[in-house]
Amino acid sequence: MRPDAHTVLAPFRTNLDEVPKVGGLQAKDGWVNMQVQFLISEKTCGSDKLLVGWTVLPPGAQHDRHRHFNCDEFWIVVRGEGVMYTEDGERPSRAGDVVFTPRGHWHGFRNTSNEDVVLVWGWSGAGSLEAAGYESVEGGRTH
Repeated sequence: MRPDAHTVLAPFRTNLDEVPKVGGLQAKDGWVNMQVQFLISEKTCGSDKLLVGWTVLPPGAQHDRHRHFNCDEFWIVVRGEGVMYTEDGERPSRAGDVVFTPRGHWHGFRNTSNEDVVLVWGWSGAGSLEAAGYESVEGGRTH
């Protein structure tokens, strides 16, 4: 349940099984066959400065090169391997990698393996996709 604007935030707990997958993410906007959940967000608990997400990328799935104007992003590769996109090209990435991308820098990830890739990730400075500011190289500006 999302608190209204006058409610003081309280500690919050959730579980992957309790959070629906984000709908409406389209390949034309850079979200290619991804399963995304916003675990901590403005919608789930009123957090407007932090969003924590969980993403599963099946084999061949990817998040095209994109950037955020209003937040920094981190991700941790929990399982699997693939290629991360940077402003300088592509680099291999595997379980155990921790990546930080400051706002305004291009980044993304593609699963190049035969198993699912699981990423835990987050934004500092925004609690929603709309607040994060989002531009995809392949899909154009969406927010």
